[in-house]
Amino acid sequence: MLHHVEIYVSNLDKSVEFWGWLLAELGYEQYQKWELGISWKYQETYLVFVQAEERYLEVPYHRCRVGLNHLAFHARSREHVDEITVKLKEKGINILYIDKHPYAGGPGYYAVFFEDPDRIKVELVAPSLS
Repeated sequence: MLHHVEIYVSNLDKSVEFWGWLLAELGYEQYQKWELGISWKYQETYLVFVQAEERYLEVPYHRCRVGLNHLAFHARSREHVDEITVKLKEKGINILYIDKHPYAGGPGYYAVFFEDPDRIKVELVAPSLS
């Protein structure tokens, strides 16, 4: 069981705006909050977002470098993926692989892929039909 993941962000306010609504949609509840960070918890696992220090902001995040590539979350259903996709579009959030959506992960893999404010890839995956 994963205990928690901590991610340093370039702009905490933008990250709180992005992750706050998304994690609430997925059933997470705000867990901790302090001047330079915030976390959301689902059951026993929580996600932490911390403002990176100015001296570390020179090199931006890129998912192809060593480190985190993306975070993938379970959706309740294909309809849930579709609902979140509509909300992402309404919010102007960049949806990845739009030409292959919702099967960018392959046949039978129903998901939406998008990016957070630091361009961390996020994936919401529907349960398999098999």
